[in-house]
Amino acid sequence: MNTILAILSFALLQSPASPAAPAPQAIDAPKPTFSGAASQVENQLAAALNELSVLRERVATEKVPLTRRIGELENQLIDARQKLQQVQRVADSRALDLTNLSNEIKGRQEEVSYLSNLMLEYLRNAESGMHIAELQRWRGPLEQARLAADNSSLGKRDVFEKQLAALTATIDRLEESFGGARFDGTAVDPAGQVVQGKFLVLGPAAFFGGQGVTGIAEQKLGSLEPNVTPYKDPLTAKAATDWFAGSAATIPFDPTMGTADKIAQSEETLVEHFLKGGPVMWPILGVAVIVAFVALLKWLTMILIRTPSRRRLQAVLKAIADHDDARAQELASKLPGPTGRMVAAGASCLSLSREIMEEQMFEVMQKTKSRVNSSLPLLAISAAAAPLLGLLGTVTGIMDTFKAIEIYGTGDVKTLSGGISEALITTEYGLIVAIPALLLHAILSAQARGITSSMEAAGLAFINEYLKRGASQGS
Repeated sequence: MNTILAILSFALLQSPASPAAPAPQAIDAPKPTFSGAASQVENQLAAALNELSVLRERVATEKVPLTRRIGELENQLIDARQKLQQVQRVADSRALDLTNLSNEIKGRQEEVSYLSNLMLEYLRNAESGMHIAELQRWRGPLEQARLAADNSSLGKRDVFEKQLAALTATIDRLEESFGGARFDGTAVDPAGQVVQGKFLVLGPAAFFGGQGVTGIAEQKLGSLEPNVTPYKDPLTAKAATDWFAGSAATIPFDPTMGTADKIAQSEETLVEHFLKGGPVMWPILGVAVIVAFVALLKWLTMILIRTPSRRRLQAVLKAIADHDDARAQELASKLPGPTGRMVAAGASCLSLSREIMEEQMFEVMQKTKSRVNSSLPLLAISAAAAPLLGLLGTVTGIMDTFKAIEIYGTGDVKTLSGGISEALITTEYGLIVAIPALLLHAILSAQARGITSSMEAAGLAFINEYLKRGASQGS
């Protein structure tokens, strides 16, 4: 149908123009008719149908091989797609395997780095735990392992091998340490010279013997070599020398690891301890001498003060009550001590007024009070000044310690502790002087108050008896 419509359209396009615009024709040409146009269209239609049939035959002829070819191409496409899917699956699997492998490699690298750091930390701890004498023997592999970690030119394998070699060395050291390790080495003798000899390491202790020196090997501040501390006991030194010479089976061992020897070295005499306090110790010593002298003098003075007995004092009072002034004066003059002098002064004024008698007695009592209380303020001042002098010595000593810190730093803790302990010696001696001085002042002051109190009691008794006599005379 579409073909027929196409042919009709073609025929209409080939027909003459519309009657509105007729083309010029010849005068003798015949006019077209409908039957002629229909015949022409039928002829064209028949030609088109023939051409269509030919085309259909041609299409039918070419369709089979093309269909077969299309099928073959479709089969090839299916095969290609299957191969592509297989390749994609293989590529995905390879990509996944590559990712897993990369992650595994990264994990292994992290494990290697962790193991390397762990071994490096272990080697540092092992080196710090070794005796300084052992470092001469094992310093080589330990130092190589430590430097390899910072050497950028070495690969991780080389660094790991050097660390593994150092680890093996530490294991060998542990195996050799059972029963004691013996090896050659050098040490510094007390004279400061480096000598060659042999070491014996027994647990945490190390011994050295060689070239005329035998003793304990230990590390001292500021020294990179082991220092030898010789034995002070001749028998111990001989036993150690014989062991290193091979003529003895035992070696002397200090279970305190040298602590006992250090304690013995730290012991000092009283004079040495005193001199460590510095120049402030001399004023403290002067205060101590003053306190001792004044206390002894006052104690002897108060002991020598005699007090009259109650019986003799009552005899004087009875003579006053009996109006026997002569006998009262005689008995009062025989009374000992300041109390006797006070009563005698009162008895000498029995014939005078009461005011004169009281003044005479009060004068004697005041002289006695001034005498017994003399020098006691000096003890109080000494008790207060001694700890202040000790504090002054401590402050100056600590200032000297800080000056030493500014010069030498804080590396030597023993020096700093020694300086502070020496500074505190002045405070110690200041308190040693102040506490007895304070106690002596309290004791002597109590004795002085006792003497004056007894005088006051005797004076009051004397005056009361005198007043009673006057009252009886008036009545």
